[in-house]
Amino acid sequence: MTAQVDRTAGAAGAIEAVGTAEAAGTDRASRAPGTVRRRVLVGAAALLMLTGGATLAHGTADGTDSAPAPDGGGHAAHSTGAGDASGSGKASGASGASGASGASGASGTGEAGPVGGASRSGGFWMRADGVFSPPGSFVPSDALTYDTALVPAAARIEVTQYADRTSHRVGTRLRGLVPNRAYGMHVHTSPCAADPTSAGPHYQHRGSATADPVNEVWLDFRTDRNGDGEAKARHDWGFRDGGARSVIVHDAQGGAGKRVACFTVPFSS
Repeated sequence: MTAQVDRTAGAAGAIEAVGTAEAAGTDRASRAPGTVRRRVLVGAAALLMLTGGATLAHGTADGTDSAPAPDGGGHAAHSTGAGDASGSGKASGASGASGASGASGASGTGEAGPVGGASRSGGFWMRADGVFSPPGSFVPSDALTYDTALVPAAARIEVTQYADRTSHRVGTRLRGLVPNRAYGMHVHTSPCAADPTSAGPHYQHRGSATADPVNEVWLDFRTDRNGDGEAKARHDWGFRDGGARSVIVHDAQGGAGKRVACFTVPFSS
């Protein structure tokens, strides 16, 4: 009888020992470095989400935080990003040198407001860019297209102006127009509006009954196979204060042509 009790007690003790060893092994496994690291990472991720880390990532992705939007967008429908408004177009209009470029604003809406300032040579520079949309569009724009077959909605334009003691230069770059096509462009006297004639006549240095590129600013250009084009004009005279307010895109080169688009530009004098 005594031997049987001892054997029973011994078996129970063995079972208890095995259970204790399994529990200890489980405890050691839970304390293994890999397990601890996983628990720490999961805890850190949860803490980050609770303290606003997810919100910060969302703001960065959609351009609503302090960082500029990817496409550089002031006005609701415009951009420069128009610093990149030209694309690869190299078609040239009137002779001259390019206008100075500046840093883009960042509205995140596709259009950069005008920028400019004093130049190191004692003159000034200005750049404005826009995205064309038809008059009366839900999102207003300073760039209006009156013929979407020739100037599609969402086509882009950039206008630069640079002046120093010896010269005055105006340049333009466009993208998204009809490929391999000639367009006319001139500086006009009034801002754009729904009526194409609202932009007034060509700006003239001296009043004249005739139109010519010496007395006016002509920016005729031809697009490349991508629908991109550019032009530059240079004169030894500048604009009168408030005298130049826009550029008109025409369906033909030369002194006249149908007005197919308009861009209001804050030219300096």
